[in-house]
Amino acid sequence: MIANNIIIRELHTQPYMQTYQAMHDFTLDRNEQTPDEIWLVEHYPVFTQGRVGKPEHLLHQTDIPIVATDRGGQITYHAPGQQIMYILFDLKRRKIGIRDIVSCLEKCVIQTLAHYDIMSYAKAEAPGVYIDHKKICSLGLHIKRGCTLHGLALNIDMDLAPFNDINPCGYAGLQMTQLKEFVPQINRSELKQLLTNNFINLLTN
Repeated sequence: MIANNIIIRELHTQPYMQTYQAMHDFTLDRNEQTPDEIWLVEHYPVFTQGRVGKPEHLLHQTDIPIVATDRGGQITYHAPGQQIMYILFDLKRRKIGIRDIVSCLEKCVIQTLAHYDIMSYAKAEAPGVYIDHKKICSLGLHIKRGCTLHGLALNIDMDLAPFNDINPCGYAGLQMTQLKEFVPQINRSELKQLLTNNFINLLTN
């Protein structure tokens, strides 16, 4: 699908490292004319550690694999039932700064949740989106050759228990929440449409 010259790809459920490698390959191969892309994906259970991640934020050893990445931030958890939106955007070409793109990511989630009458907010000192002091969306980016990799992870309908084995995003005692605690029946197609539309509108208006 193409919207505003942005290609949107639905990748369904993929192993984390396969998508990670594909993001880097795409970024290395792209040029000044390559359209920006949004990838919608879910991952099989995996802990991912940011490039400055501290090992002490893994509280318990489990059978879930731990992968080192080059995104910002500390450790987090991905699994089916979490909607991930990776953004592969040329910031140089769009003349957008990193803080602006982070703000667009946070606002697109806040607007999406508002559609379901859920009040959420961002924190300047701790990127992501929160509801009543609980985190519902994590985000982390990496900039390579002026282009973004990675993106956001919005908890929809997943097993949150593995978050207890880590300090989520490096914050001890941080509780996680998810959309199904507020909206029992979630139309996933509608949610993905809202998320991508809100992001594109924020970015292009």
